[in-house]
Amino acid sequence: MTGITTSGEKNLRLFSGRAHPELASEVAEQLGTELVPTKAFDFANGEIYVRFLDSARGADCFVMQSHTAPINQWIMEQLIMIDALKRASARSITAILPFYGYARQDKKHLGREPISARLVADLLRTAGADRLMAVDLHTAQIQGFFDGPVDHLFALPMLADYVATRVAPERLTVVSPDAGRVRVADQWSDRLGAPLAIIHKRRDPNVANKVMSAEVVGDVRGRVCVLVDDMIDTAGTICAAADALFDNGAADVIVAATHGVLSGPAADRLKNSRVSEFVFTNTLPTPASLELDKVTTLSIAPSIAAAIREVFEDGSVTSLFEGVH
Repeated sequence: MTGITTSGEKNLRLFSGRAHPELASEVAEQLGTELVPTKAFDFANGEIYVRFLDSARGADCFVMQSHTAPINQWIMEQLIMIDALKRASARSITAILPFYGYARQDKKHLGREPISARLVADLLRTAGADRLMAVDLHTAQIQGFFDGPVDHLFALPMLADYVATRVAPERLTVVSPDAGRVRVADQWSDRLGAPLAIIHKRRDPNVANKVMSAEVVGDVRGRVCVLVDDMIDTAGTICAAADALFDNGAADVIVAATHGVLSGPAADRLKNSRVSEFVFTNTLPTPASLELDKVTTLSIAPSIAAAIREVFEDGSVTSLFEGVH
């Protein structure tokens, strides 16, 4: 007989960066485990130091980091964490990105532009990640940027089911804020059994986050409209879309989005908007300035924990989101 046989069992280790430790703690609680103790700090010149205070040798390691502001710091920290685990002889490394930074830069719109979403995937792979796990990527094609397995998780079931508890489906109209979200809005429409409308937007190609005009395609008069999107950044586009719906006779507007990026003037725009409720998940930390009665945050932790368990036990992540693609 050649070789050596061991009776060792698989070992799951969950690690968190400093960007959004609250979400990671929720995921650990769902899994019935604890986060691996980690020492992390910044040197005076801004360099990041990370050291894990428990062994990772032979373990299946899951490294959570949501790319919130300051986004470049937290991406770099995750890369350093992955590198540390690779050098600590981890059996496998899964990078968990509840929010994937640079996802909007997934293709070239003009000459001499980068495809930064691909660069982020390359950096994660080079650092030592064997697998990626992300929630509601801006476009599905990003899965092809990473040279390895990618688990794409969806917040749609949780968000749609919540909206269904707030408004009777027969009063609802699902609204896509632009042509790029029509496919997702169609899935919402199927799940809620509600009609679909679209807002046709003309953007200024030379000014980020600026919409030149918007018109509603579909009947929204007297309806409760749920505007669905993957992320809300400065909230200018979504608030303008809501205004267009009200101008076309909508009775009320609810906004549902997975990622509340909420940069710059977003807080004031949400406060002053006629939208009755903004519904987000906690893939990103919610700024204290946005702890408003009209802002509802749902936890994505159970979905992430279930996906981690399926990956660790060689199960099926796809089965968690049957009917959502």
